Amino acid sequence: MESSGGELGIFTSNAGTRSNTVSLLLGQVMFLVAVALGFFALGTYIGRNLSYNTGLLFEIGAIVMLFAQAFVAPLRSGTLAVGWLYALALLLGIGLGPVISYYTTYDQTVLYQAAGGTALTVAGVGAFGFATSRDLVRWARPLFWGFLVVILASWLLVLFSSGGSIVLSIAIYLFASAFLAINFQYLRRYAKADDAVWIATGIFINVVNIFLALLRIFGGR
Repeated sequence: MESSGGELGIFTSNAGTRSNTVSLLLGQVMFLVAVALGFFALGTYIGRNLSYNTGLLFEIGAIVMLFAQAFVAPLRSGTLAVGWLYALALLLGIGLGPVISYYTTYDQTVLYQAAGGTALTVAGVGAFGFATSRDLVRWARPLFWGFLVVILASWLLVLFSSGGSIVLSIAIYLFASAFLAINFQYLRRYAKADDAVWIATGIFINVVNIFLALLRIFGGR
């Protein structure tokens, strides 16, 4: 396959340099994701005794932070961006603390199933996105709008306590998995050092979405 624009093919003279850069960047991104997940776990512990409505406020705060990061460049790279990612992860964890606490108390099996399913999904989908020669990045925009519709629908169901959550959870799982594959392909093909925090944010959010979707699917909620 020929390279176009600034993309490097595997047989070009600079392919080895690009490979080394990608390996370093992958390590940086996954380290950021791992620490963000640590802050998320800490947040779930801090927020374990909150009411569901109070937790929802923290979740909304985390979502506002995510949108701010999408539109404010200094929040996507550099030291400030790293701190922003960790604060977002902590806030999201606090918001989801009551949900995780419920499963920890009443249905630990579902929690373990969701965690195992998330690990398998991330490993499989991430490897596919990193290795495939198919262009997945071009699907990012249409998938985003579809994902946004599904997320908004799930919020409305939470607010009005309607049915159909399992169907939406499956849809969220599929969309988050697709975006995860796109994240890893973008990292391999196009990403630069300044993109590390923003890519890590995307991977972190998709991992959390996959986990929550599986939690609802296995829990029948």
